[in-house]
Amino acid sequence: MKRFLIIFIFSIISITISAQWTNHDNYEGKCSHATAYTNKMIFNPDYNWQSQYLFDYDVTSYILDIEVSDTTTFVSGNAFINAKALVNLDTFAFELIPEQTIEHILFNGELMDNYYRDGDNVIIPVNEVEAGSDIVARIYYHGKPPEGGFFSGVTNDYSPGWQKHVTWTLSEPFAAKDWFPVKQDLEDKADSAILFFTTSASNMVGSQGLLTNIVDVGDNMKRYEWKTNYPIDYYLISFAVADYTDYSIYAHPIQMSGDSLLIQNFLYNNPANVEMKRESIGKTKGIMELYCELFSLYPFSDEKYGHCETQLGGGMEHQTMSTMGNFSFHLIAHELGHMWFGDNITCATWSDIWINEGFAVYSDYLANEFLLGSEAAKDFIIGTQQHAMSVDNGSIYIPEDQIYPGNEWRIFSGALTYDKGACIIHMLRHEIHNDDLFFDILRSFQQDFGGSTATGEDFRALAEEMTGMDFEQFFDQWYYGQGFPQYSFTYWVGDDNKFYISSTQTTTSLHTSLYNMLLDFRLIFADGTDTIVQFRQTDNLNVFSLPVSKNVVNVEVDPNEWTLEEVMDISITDETNSSSIFFTMGPIPTRNKLNIYFMNSDRSNKEVQIRNLQGQQLYYGETGEELLEVNTSQFRPGVYFVSVTSDGSIMSRKFVVN
Repeated sequence: MKRFLIIFIFSIISITISAQWTNHDNYEGKCSHATAYTNKMIFNPDYNWQSQYLFDYDVTSYILDIEVSDTTTFVSGNAFINAKALVNLDTFAFELIPEQTIEHILFNGELMDNYYRDGDNVIIPVNEVEAGSDIVARIYYHGKPPEGGFFSGVTNDYSPGWQKHVTWTLSEPFAAKDWFPVKQDLEDKADSAILFFTTSASNMVGSQGLLTNIVDVGDNMKRYEWKTNYPIDYYLISFAVADYTDYSIYAHPIQMSGDSLLIQNFLYNNPANVEMKRESIGKTKGIMELYCELFSLYPFSDEKYGHCETQLGGGMEHQTMSTMGNFSFHLIAHELGHMWFGDNITCATWSDIWINEGFAVYSDYLANEFLLGSEAAKDFIIGTQQHAMSVDNGSIYIPEDQIYPGNEWRIFSGALTYDKGACIIHMLRHEIHNDDLFFDILRSFQQDFGGSTATGEDFRALAEEMTGMDFEQFFDQWYYGQGFPQYSFTYWVGDDNKFYISSTQTTTSLHTSLYNMLLDFRLIFADGTDTIVQFRQTDNLNVFSLPVSKNVVNVEVDPNEWTLEEVMDISITDETNSSSIFFTMGPIPTRNKLNIYFMNSDRSNKEVQIRNLQGQQLYYGETGEELLEVNTSQFRPGVYFVSVTSDGSIMSRKFVVN
């Protein structure tokens, strides 16, 4: 079949419908976008779980020197918080859970014995430090963090298949305080970190940056010394300890002109295990080289990328060394994508976690598109879109009052944060309609915000600057809005040899009543050829037209899976767009309410009847308006007919109540 692409400029007949409605139960009912949410709050006053004193200084580096084990979550040792005072400071604070016993604290070399605890905050009255002065706090401590749940700070488990004990950390979003003294503020990245871990000589410990030394400290113990000189957020500091072996491979990004980039993998120490994972880990090389081409050179190229194998149910993008529960293509692609989106650029607030997770999922999609092929990419995005539409309430942007310990699964909603987040990037790419420009935006984003933090609004502003397009409505609908559009389509050929298609959009959430969006259609002609045409939905009911010289036998909506929508009905009719009683309906099927939209520029009176299959009249009304809302909550599930009479003409359509 011959396929070709023509983009038509449509003549648009549209009406504006202001109704809001939903035909789904309210699954979450939590999220709304308000102007108050656009200003970052330093901490959440409703829960008061962070001390305000935490924000009186800027962290310059963390230095950890702790003992860890593969058989327990117990840690012991000491940690430095090196910082600079932002104000004249007479009180210093850090976060550390009460399960960690503090042995003593040194502040600028002075032993402090007057500190006290306030929940997970440790508060220390100190002699006044002038703004701009350096601070060195050293905390000696030990303890066993509580276990249980995906978001535990430290977890210990056992691999029965390889008979290995393993302990690993997962500090995102609020659990770094479970295992080291910390300031948990996304916008305060440390400039560097030195991370020393002492463990049994039979173990290895993976962490951030470069492994600069392994020191035999006696008593059958070794110290693994890791150092990173890149900016790093608190939750991206990690360790994983087990009886590992080092299986390293190398990538060759085009920007490195033949030089090698280390991909260092700590795997359970068993030759059969390494052999089993060799092929899948080897795919990291191709994904790395692709991302360097699409996004920019790997942000931590002077150090390494790598993986630590654990029993984690998934993965975690610890900077330069992801913690992995398996080595599937998708997980490798996702966690590696985070090195650009999440680690190099980190969300400035947890409300904007889309910067991390939406882009990581879309990175996985791009790996499918460019490495596995179009069919794999199509399957990926279809599954992503379907999962995104499994939740019709809740926004990608997370309101501040939902950001607190204990509500982590709202922050990391798979349907909203991850999959709908990826879908709107895909739709933005469609709106821009220029791949070179789209990827230039991603590269400029890395250049402008690398090593720092960004919000969704920062990305929007950059996209607007580089495209000259206005994305305010796009973000209001998709980023801050809720739900998704549902469509009913009717098409016909008029007496004027034009092809017409009426597009009726309803939405699944009261929060968002209209999605102004581009839609693609494939028109299939009787001679076996086809073409793709594009139009923009601007109202709840649009009628679009274009001249045709061949008979249209079928229409496909969004054939290349660019946009997020649910098609409820598509049909052909003999009616023409000149009919004085032309109308469409939505949603189909419906549950509680049917919206009937009229092309009614003359406001002529119309009689509306609804009957069941037995011919019984269940509704009668008259209207001269463009929209008629009919309550169908008392209708039994089944098929019904709407008949509209005006000036002696009658038009009928059927709909379904479920």
